[in-house]
Amino acid sequence: MLTLKQLRQEKEYTLTMLRKKGVDATETIKKIEELDDRRKSIQQELDSLLAEQNSLSKQIGQFFKEGKKAEADAAKSKVNELKEKSKNLDVQMSETTDQLNKVIVTLPNRPTEIVPEGKTAEDNLNVKQSGEIPDLGENALPHWELAKKYDIIDFDLGVKLTGAGFPVYKGKGARLERALINYFVDYNTAAGYQEILPPIMVNEASGFATGQLPDKEGQMYHAEVDNFYMVPTAEVPVTNILRDVILDEKDLPLKMTAYTPCFRREAGSYGKDVRGLNRLHQFDKVEIVQVANPVGSYDRLQEMVDHVEGLVKSLGLPYRILRLCGGDMSFTSALTYDFEVFSAAQKRWLEVSSVSNFETFQANRLKVRYRNSDKKTELCHTLNGSSLALPRIVAALLENNQTEDGIIIPEVLRPYTGFDKI
Repeated sequence: MLTLKQLRQEKEYTLTMLRKKGVDATETIKKIEELDDRRKSIQQELDSLLAEQNSLSKQIGQFFKEGKKAEADAAKSKVNELKEKSKNLDVQMSETTDQLNKVIVTLPNRPTEIVPEGKTAEDNLNVKQSGEIPDLGENALPHWELAKKYDIIDFDLGVKLTGAGFPVYKGKGARLERALINYFVDYNTAAGYQEILPPIMVNEASGFATGQLPDKEGQMYHAEVDNFYMVPTAEVPVTNILRDVILDEKDLPLKMTAYTPCFRREAGSYGKDVRGLNRLHQFDKVEIVQVANPVGSYDRLQEMVDHVEGLVKSLGLPYRILRLCGGDMSFTSALTYDFEVFSAAQKRWLEVSSVSNFETFQANRLKVRYRNSDKKTELCHTLNGSSLALPRIVAALLENNQTEDGIIIPEVLRPYTGFDKI
């Protein structure tokens, strides 16, 4: 969440930046200022009462030494009265702080200055495009037909077992999925990311700390009896490893990678854009996370973008990199780059990765800090990216590499699949 410094000392800048996300925060920040002023006033009164209590307590001892019982009893009565007032003020302080935090968490993160103006995906900035788009001719099959033809992914069986959006991978399709996971994780660990195998269910505190709650509560699968949430991305458990941790500056950046299945309700999704693997309720994804010093965190972001670009390029897929406009960014992000690969049979771009810097927005919720050279603690910056999400990668690989004789497997995957063609 945004800090009080960002909301009060940097108020005009915050208001300007939030307008890029289509948010007019004028009244919300006004409410925050009122609650913060009330909180400070209560704290001052509490401090004053405590000082008075301490002074009277010293006097009581002195009165007893001097044999002034009546004065001592009067002072004790006054102390009890002050304690009762303090107790009431403590309740007011707790209620006011809770109200303040509930208002603050409704505000999204501030986008950075280089985020383009815009409201929809049409306004995103194409910063790079690479790779030759294959021309497969009019007889090219989309991946859902290829999956049926070669019996490698069964969408109907997934409906039977669970429902739409839960495909079953079979034979060489299952082997390809596992090969991609292993290749992605190996690629990331070779770049210095520590592999993590986290739980795929998290508690409410973890969902709140990374910003999924309360913003995306309706999109997450919720086990109500235990109040656990199925992870929508490995970002949630992996980043929460450092919740309430103070790090040493010399240990930054921390780099982690994890494979998990991911679960998203995707409420309201329908139409041709969600056919096959294009949009699922359960899918596999490998994630990279960095926790960094604020100084140089955008160098870390560029490092992550370059890393994901190398991974996409190694698969031989045509791709483009987009800098998202304010209106298309997530609630938590300060700057996001999306990677899209071209689907030759569907003749459209498919998003396969988002790489983002959240600055202190998540860290403030997580309370993940580092101790600087002056021994003072400061909030870290958190960053993450898909490296990569598998469904649309599989879709593009199947479609772009189809031939009359089968589907050609990219060379980098062959040591993992054990075959070069489906």
